[in-house]
Amino acid sequence: MSEPPSRREALKRIGTAAVMFGGTGALARLSWDRNGVAAKENSGQRMVRDFRVEPRADLPEMAISKQGEDPTALTLAALGALGGMGRFIKKGDRVAIKPNIGWDRSPIHAANTNPEVVAAVVRAAYDAGAKHVVVTDFSCNEPQRSFQRSGIWKAAYDAGAEIVLPADHEFKTIRMGGKVLDEWPVLRPIIEADKVINMPIAKHHSLARFTCSMKNWYGLIGGRRNRLHQDIHTSIADLATFMRPTLTVIDAYRVLMRNGPQGGNVDDTKQMNTIIATIDQVAGDAYACELIGEKADGIGYIRQAHQRGIGTMDLRKIRMKEV
Repeated sequence: MSEPPSRREALKRIGTAAVMFGGTGALARLSWDRNGVAAKENSGQRMVRDFRVEPRADLPEMAISKQGEDPTALTLAALGALGGMGRFIKKGDRVAIKPNIGWDRSPIHAANTNPEVVAAVVRAAYDAGAKHVVVTDFSCNEPQRSFQRSGIWKAAYDAGAEIVLPADHEFKTIRMGGKVLDEWPVLRPIIEADKVINMPIAKHHSLARFTCSMKNWYGLIGGRRNRLHQDIHTSIADLATFMRPTLTVIDAYRVLMRNGPQGGNVDDTKQMNTIIATIDQVAGDAYACELIGEKADGIGYIRQAHQRGIGTMDLRKIRMKEV
């Protein structure tokens, strides 16, 4: 087994990522202008970062992989059932991957996204033609320890991704225009990418009751995030309104059933060997919340997101395929 990247190697990778994304900022802004997004940003209207691709009626909107114990194989099976990564990533794309790397916990605690699942998605993006893949998050615990102990730093690095820690210069203040979230600092490597893949882990949350795809966007923003807990469900719905990812890959390989979001006791986890890939983040959360015994209509932010038309929590309206 190879050693984890040294501090010098890690800083070199981080620097390369900053140059790559900073140098392409003008191109990204032109893309936003063509879609009318930059104009909205300047006029003070509600902002949306929409990274979705055109839907296809001949392919499912959600794929669930349950068979087997290998997280890499489960991930590739879910992606394949959804039409393959080539449905989402094209040659030359700059791809940002947003796992949950919030906590200084090892994979067995199921507090962060499984590192093997992250690495599988990084490799799949490169195989589909991606020019550059960045993995980033704004951790709740100390970032360097969280990135390392989660196993995601090494797994993603070995798969060829650039690792970006949440330094001050990596944020840009954006007007979101939400009910709770107005102007807020957001991670540049994500909003300046061509395609964005959200990679949450499904788990219990002591305040929101459940955390997965939409709650994972808390790691997109900086600032005093604890202030958002006063109206956590509306703030999560605001984030989901702002961020429309290309693809969502939900890690339910090992699920934290109690004492979330950071856990720490292996007895609170349950092995489920499930990976969910979807183009509808609301439907993904509606499906995954049942894994911990919750119902979608009992989770405030899922109801709000459904009502806003971000996606649907009515799984009868989703084309699903189980592997």
